[in-house]
Amino acid sequence: MHPTAPLRVHELSVEEKTVYASLDPARMPAHVAIIMDGNGRWAGMRSLKRFLGHQQGAKSVQLVTETASRIGLPWLTLYAFSLENNLRRPRSEVNFLMRLLKSYLESNLQRMMDNNVRIRYIGRTRELPPEVQDKMLWAADATSKNTGTTLTLALNYGGRSELVDAFRSLAAEAAHTGLRLDRLTEEDVHRHLYTAQMPDPDLVIRTSGEMRLSNYLLWQIAYAEIFVTERYWPDFRGVHLLEAIAAYQRRERRYGGLSETESDAESTLEEEHASARSD
Repeated sequence: MHPTAPLRVHELSVEEKTVYASLDPARMPAHVAIIMDGNGRWAGMRSLKRFLGHQQGAKSVQLVTETASRIGLPWLTLYAFSLENNLRRPRSEVNFLMRLLKSYLESNLQRMMDNNVRIRYIGRTRELPPEVQDKMLWAADATSKNTGTTLTLALNYGGRSELVDAFRSLAAEAAHTGLRLDRLTEEDVHRHLYTAQMPDPDLVIRTSGEMRLSNYLLWQIAYAEIFVTERYWPDFRGVHLLEAIAAYQRRERRYGGLSETESDAESTLEEEHASARSD
């Protein structure tokens, strides 16, 4: 079930209102997923320490989330901290990111409440420091009754590890219930994903111009539209979210089928062949 809340378009900036006015309300995505990339490069271009890029990126999270809530976007999922980040980044940077997450939750809780945002998490979050988990649970409990945008942070997350966890859970279910593994369906797998309670993303946005998925929601984005921007995440704002949605609406989603034009052409060709045979 999608969250529902009144639109607050009047709270958009003038620039955001201009882009929003060009959108078709009937074709808005239900779920936008973002690969937030470029914090370190943003800082490096300014001869700043990497941690300042992460701090500025945290500001972008809140600003983009507030725009999402104002336009009534039901689901927003952000790739905040990958499993690979946890394993391969310097421990000093990882520790800073954990402190930044705690600080973000503490300092932005009231803004989330004011914007009717509900916060959730996906990933192997039990491997995060206990004090971070406590703060995450605190924020989730505080916002649990909000009915607007659901902000999901992917933390200690990897798409492949999610599938491994899903298959382990599915195997346990099969052992307990007698579910036959040779009769598994996609829905059986879906039920055991971290994202089982939300729709698959319609639109994936990647900042910083990198043309890869980086092990993000590999199952869920099978038919998502992908939008890549050269803009680094610390410079990404609500208006850029709206611009990505505008680009999404200019596309035709076919899910492996034909477009209306192609379908009409195919029908015409079949009619011509049938007519030729009858002659």
